[in-house]
Amino acid sequence: MQRLFLLLLVCLSVLAPVTAQAWWQPDWNYRKQITIDTTPTGGAFTERVGRVPVLIRLHTGNFTFDGTQDNGADLRFVTADDKTVLNYQIESFDPLMGVAYIWVDVPSVEAGQRQSLWMYYGNSKAPSTVNGQLTFDPDYTLVYHFDNEAGAAPRDTTAYANNAQTPVIGVTDGVVGRAGQFTGGAPILLPASPSLAIPASGSFTFSAWVRADQPTGEQLIYARRDSGNSLLIGLNQGVPFVEVNGQRSAPAQPLSPGQWQHLAVTASADQLVLYINGHQASTLAASLPPLSTVAAIGGDIPGYAAAPAAPDAAAPATPDAAGASVPASGAPANSDGTATPPAAAPAAAASAFIGAIDEVRLSKVARPAALLLADAMAQGAESPLVAYGADEKQSGFGFGGLGFLLHAVPADAWVIIAILLFMMVQTWFIMIRKNRSVSRIERGNVEFRAEFAKVGTQLELLADDITLISRLQYSSLWRIYKVAVDELRLRRNGQGSALTYVSNSTIEAIRAAMDTVRTAENRRLSHRLGILSNAIAGGPYIGLLGTVLGIMVVFLGTAMAGDVNINAVAPGMAAALLATAMGLFVAIPALFGYNRLIARNRNVSSDMRVFLDEFVTRLAELHDTGKKKGNVENPSVSAPSVHIAG
Repeated sequence: MQRLFLLLLVCLSVLAPVTAQAWWQPDWNYRKQITIDTTPTGGAFTERVGRVPVLIRLHTGNFTFDGTQDNGADLRFVTADDKTVLNYQIESFDPLMGVAYIWVDVPSVEAGQRQSLWMYYGNSKAPSTVNGQLTFDPDYTLVYHFDNEAGAAPRDTTAYANNAQTPVIGVTDGVVGRAGQFTGGAPILLPASPSLAIPASGSFTFSAWVRADQPTGEQLIYARRDSGNSLLIGLNQGVPFVEVNGQRSAPAQPLSPGQWQHLAVTASADQLVLYINGHQASTLAASLPPLSTVAAIGGDIPGYAAAPAAPDAAAPATPDAAGASVPASGAPANSDGTATPPAAAPAAAASAFIGAIDEVRLSKVARPAALLLADAMAQGAESPLVAYGADEKQSGFGFGGLGFLLHAVPADAWVIIAILLFMMVQTWFIMIRKNRSVSRIERGNVEFRAEFAKVGTQLELLADDITLISRLQYSSLWRIYKVAVDELRLRRNGQGSALTYVSNSTIEAIRAAMDTVRTAENRRLSHRLGILSNAIAGGPYIGLLGTVLGIMVVFLGTAMAGDVNINAVAPGMAAALLATAMGLFVAIPALFGYNRLIARNRNVSSDMRVFLDEFVTRLAELHDTGKKKGNVENPSVSAPSVHIAG
């Protein structure tokens, strides 16, 4: 029985972590699980991404917006351990329209794993903890979300505060919230701040979402010029390029007109890499020159005049004073006397960009390819990298999903469950108490049998042992033995000390007295076992009654509300079935305990019957011996008798 109880406790302890998931803080009533999936079924990353600001895109398809503050100030993002709180920034939160864009700083995104985090909400008193400066790591020197109104200068999210010096002409719907609209007019000018300065051969990253509405001619997306040095990122007939001091990258695949695509450029000490939608598209073997002046987005630096067009490749050369051939343009001549044109230099000044730009980011480091791919994948409208789980409500009972189930139980079902809980406590109390009682009886009987084996024909030998009386107080065999000895002594005292023989009728009387005690012992063993039997038979039916009542209430409420959907019916149905589960939880342990106790009681009862027969048999043996002696000493005695050793 003890092993059974230990087994039940182990099962409960194993099930407890499954049903009792931790809740970060009780002041938040709801939470949603968000999974970053880099396995082949998700983003399929084979390289570690590292720290990345992940876009959480909420809409009515994955979030109800019920229970949140109007500005999303109660949102909190916590890692799977329900302890580490993550930094985040809300770019847009509109419960009325059912759309929200939130950037969450995930410290580490590993390859080939599913990493979960929790979004908690539903606390009307929670203050806002939004902090974009902490959400983007310090290597980001500029981040524009274009979340401002038209005619306002874009604001920098990072701690460097590199806000634009000129406003954006218009705004439009972007990939993430709003985007800057460019119509071929004045570009956005960036400040010449120390944080944006690029040293010679320095590292650099530019990334943005680009929508080219009219990809004709040559249009600049990013431009920076300083003392004859230049860094240009743009489109030539829709083909993206990066150019450093006149050296241009090889042609890449063209951008699709009118569609959003992610464009990025990274620069290291000796190479620039162009990325389209997170994948490498072209490279340029060059290093960046020192640049510390203003930069432009959506066009060239205002006031910049393009250099004259390069001379024709076949222009004749004029000899210099030493007789060497010098091109008319002043460039070095080839061996055949023709001029060498600048490498891939544009023939005319580039025009301003026509289209839209969103989520512009500048970094003072060369971002890894995995991070750029994660940006392009996570920020898209349909991201395989980020998956959203179901919303969970805090149960108020501290048992996670099981607590939520308990919270949905109606009052009538609680009455049934309360009855079942009372039955469960009662049956467990009886099983534990009866188990201990039977164990004491079995130990006492074992000890008594060991002592009784030593008495031989002196049947009354143990009755006067004072030490045995206290040691064998729980032995049922001792109580049967004691009543037999008392019956013998009662007859001796009634006839004086002359009682030497016992008749057959006296032996039967002693047997009857012993049977009476044995019956009383059996009744004591079976006492309250009927309660266990009732729990086994009635527990499931009582639970079923609660289930039927619960289902009736659920369907009645659904019909009255006129709302027939799984979300309206499922909690009540699950709560109703909980009553049946409770009935089984009452009956199953009671069944095992009852069968175990019945088997042990049967063994004790068998021991008592065997001892009674053994005692009476020994008494009959003495009866035969006494009878023979009585006939020899007194032939006139005709009645059977037994000699009792006095």
